[in-house]
Amino acid sequence: ASPPHDATPSGAARSFVQVMRRMEPQVREDCLARRTRPISCDFVFVVDDRPGLEPNAFQTVDRNGRPVVGFTLSLIAQTRNPDEIAFVVGHEAAHHILNHLDRRSGAATAAAVVLGSIASAYGGDTSAVARAQEIGASVGSRYYSREWELEADYLGAIIALNAGYDPINGSRLFERIPDPGNHVLGTHPSRAQRLTQVRRAVGDVQAGRVR
Repeated sequence: ASPPHDATPSGAARSFVQVMRRMEPQVREDCLARRTRPISCDFVFVVDDRPGLEPNAFQTVDRNGRPVVGFTLSLIAQTRNPDEIAFVVGHEAAHHILNHLDRRSGAATAAAVVLGSIASAYGGDTSAVARAQEIGASVGSRYYSREWELEADYLGAIIALNAGYDPINGSRLFERIPDPGNHVLGTHPSRAQRLTQVRRAVGDVQAGRVR
């Protein structure tokens, strides 16, 4: 398990930038290896810096089909270690790799704008901050079924593990964050189901059943 990062918003932000340096190439690698359709694996990672937003993360695509993974500052601030950040990144990337956004039915799409920024005071290198400051991605509302959330938990855990993080430790974030409804950390499946799914993914990798 990763050691806790500095328990301040700026400490969490610095940890986020460091995690993204490892997770971004791993997400792309797993996307290219696992995609079943010719989807883009050129991910954009953004931070929604509007004040007062609940802890949340999302996955969508921009108007050119480029996958966008976003995080609110409050979510980043509530993480306690790099493993938790990596797990959320892997989970959201997994939704795209598994084509959940295109497969969903029902929920209407609502246009919005993601304002992505990590203040330079949070301490990332120029390229990492610039990547997080991509602006203008179109965001759609999305509802993922319980089955899809568990699928994303499973693959997201593997992606985080492949990047050198501990997804079991990372999934403990579920134990602290309240249910925000139809968002990444909402408990469509129970917390127990989600934690079990992560442990199953790690066990499958360790046993050589998946990579």
